[in-house]
Amino acid sequence: MKVPEGLYELAGGVSVPAGLPLVAALTGFADAGSAISQFSEYLRESLDFETIALFENDELLDYRARRPMIYFDQDHLDNYRPARLSLDLVTDDVGQQFLFLSGYEPDFQWERFVAAVLGLVERFGALSTTWVHAIPMPVPHTRAIGVTVSGNRTELIESMSVWRPHTHVPANVLHLVEHALYESAESVCGFVLLVPHYLADTEYPDAAVKALECVTAATGLIFPTDSLRQDGRDFVARIDDQVGENLELARLVGALEERHDAYMEGNSLPSPLTDEDGELPTADEIAAELEKFLASRPRNDDEGSDR
Repeated sequence: MKVPEGLYELAGGVSVPAGLPLVAALTGFADAGSAISQFSEYLRESLDFETIALFENDELLDYRARRPMIYFDQDHLDNYRPARLSLDLVTDDVGQQFLFLSGYEPDFQWERFVAAVLGLVERFGALSTTWVHAIPMPVPHTRAIGVTVSGNRTELIESMSVWRPHTHVPANVLHLVEHALYESAESVCGFVLLVPHYLADTEYPDAAVKALECVTAATGLIFPTDSLRQDGRDFVARIDDQVGENLELARLVGALEERHDAYMEGNSLPSPLTDEDGELPTADEIAAELEKFLASRPRNDDEGSDR
């Protein structure tokens, strides 16, 4: 294998204290509710960043699968925006520093990328590694977003993990990073956000808020969340209005609520996502109904977006 250091270029002039937590959030395979893209964008807009290492797109990115954006300005091309995968030094809302690995999930050279990340963890003496991602699940938006927690932070697993399945899952590259850190007995924790199935294709602000809360629980970092929480309240209010206008949809959401609450109260259901027969036949119906509502909803000029 080629040396992993060849995948990135270190920036000069950045002083990185030892013992900082590393937070990782990569988009690509799954990003239900746009949780990770919102999470990363919100941090970049709210906090101070200094780039430590910039990864090489030509080594890791499939340009034809994820084409970069460029602006056509009448008669010439301008504002080329290449994809970015980087490790940055970030300062939180109360002056605490942390390392932030963000951008796209690599298309190529996963083993080499994992070795590169582990090398950066060792180089900068990272105290811990925390990563987040989000998957769609048939759970109701009227209940708090649940998480599945993995890694070796047993206190977080015991206090926060609401669903602990025995199942095979398609891996993403941060699964491999976690596995390698776990095998090396390095402190590592992964949070899987369980986002309502019928909101997976929207920008769901509460999912980004949950990602921030999980990182805070694992690291003690403090983030400004007021505006994102207000976006979430506005978004949920619109969804509640839409559900209230459709009795069938309200009934389906109510069924999800009953199953969720029964599971959380500790009955014999094997999962918050299924009924006694192991099936949840209404999730696709809910998704289809809400997708129709979201597609047909008139947009007011002052709304700007669904967030």
